[in-house]
Amino acid sequence: MSVVEEHARAQIVTDTDDQVQTERGAIPVVLRYDPDSDPRSVRIGLPGPHEWTLSRSLLEQGLRAPAGSGEIRVWPCGRVQAVVELHSAKGVSVVQFESKTLVRFLRRTYLEAGTPVTRPA
Repeated sequence: MSVVEEHARAQIVTDTDDQVQTERGAIPVVLRYDPDSDPRSVRIGLPGPHEWTLSRSLLEQGLRAPAGSGEIRVWPCGRVQAVVELHSAKGVSVVQFESKTLVRFLRRTYLEAGTPVTRPA
């Protein structure tokens, strides 16, 4: 199986980390799925050394209704956006995505894993 990687743009809503905070407006984000490493998880990479791992199911659930586990929370924001809240020792990053970007990425991960695709959101 191969790695699924999607380059997207997201909006930082709030962040206490100075390096990311200086990046006003849309920032580049890398969504990554490596089925050989961990078939149940995806990664969200923000600029700099900011990367979080979360379960695919948490991301999928959060597109429909508020969901969370540990340091990560995901919830829908209106009809076309979703928010991912990421907690670390340095603070909290609140990142807003277009829902269709996350849905497209999730579909690709399920196809790569050979999992029947149901509508993720």
